[in-house]
Amino acid sequence: MEPDRGDLPQRTAGGGLSPVDAAEAAGALDAHRPMLLGLAYRLLGSRHDAEDVLQEAYLRWVRVNRAGVGEPRRYLSRVVTHLAMDRLRARQAARETYVGSWLPEPVPTAPSPFGPLERAELRDSLSTALLHLLERLTPPERAVYVLHTAFELPYAEIAKLLDRSAEDCRQLHHRARVRIGRDRRRFTVDRAEQERLLEAFIAAADEGDLARLTDLVATDATAWSDGGGRVRAARNPVTGADRVVRFLLGIREKGWLATVRRIELNGQPAAVVVSTAGDAYAVTLGTADGRITDIFLVANPDKLAWAV
Repeated sequence: MEPDRGDLPQRTAGGGLSPVDAAEAAGALDAHRPMLLGLAYRLLGSRHDAEDVLQEAYLRWVRVNRAGVGEPRRYLSRVVTHLAMDRLRARQAARETYVGSWLPEPVPTAPSPFGPLERAELRDSLSTALLHLLERLTPPERAVYVLHTAFELPYAEIAKLLDRSAEDCRQLHHRARVRIGRDRRRFTVDRAEQERLLEAFIAAADEGDLARLTDLVATDATAWSDGGGRVRAARNPVTGADRVVRFLLGIREKGWLATVRRIELNGQPAAVVVSTAGDAYAVTLGTADGRITDIFLVANPDKLAWAV
């Protein structure tokens, strides 16, 4: 997507932006940065990629005639959304080369780099479980789902951002809900339940308590681990309570729980576990009906720079 055309900002004799113009452009973008970063992250599941998108959005922002942009927030949201969708398409084409399961990059959210998470929809839309489900969607479906569900934009407004009709956006949202609907019901966002189950899970895993772990895990639970080929991890999801518990006890015996640090990741209670070998794992859970339905273990060091 190309930005709106107009007179270019004032430039110096060497061809670059004047310091005043560059500062003005950066200030206008920074005023909306938390929201834009949150939008890009929800669309991509990667803070690294989201930061790259914002940098590219800035480069486009400084080229446009900003005096002719009536609503900078809407304009920048449109640019960020289209850039993120382009990146999603490229990433989906290259995903076959990723080693093992791909999980969203966990982000500490206390404080949140994405702005206040006061509304439940904003917090819930950051959860690892939901972002993982969103990987099933096409880029347009994901964009409509995020814009409508997390940011509560009406279809008419989304249509302007995506250059589609409102009815088309409504249909995209319906398809997205159908595609993730069944598994979306596999987890809840009851924070008290998440905290209780996380504490019980860490304690049972630390003690190697087979009976307690089996009681905590749902019959159809799945354990996902993302090492990205950099750290040893299961190449495929581990499904079923018995197999999940054996998997957890197996990695415990290899010195998984050397140290544990509680943290909030993606708006959820979480833990960072460091093995005796020095490998870090970010642990988040999907929970429902008092049981653990999904266990997400991110060990790829490229996604855990903040944990070092």
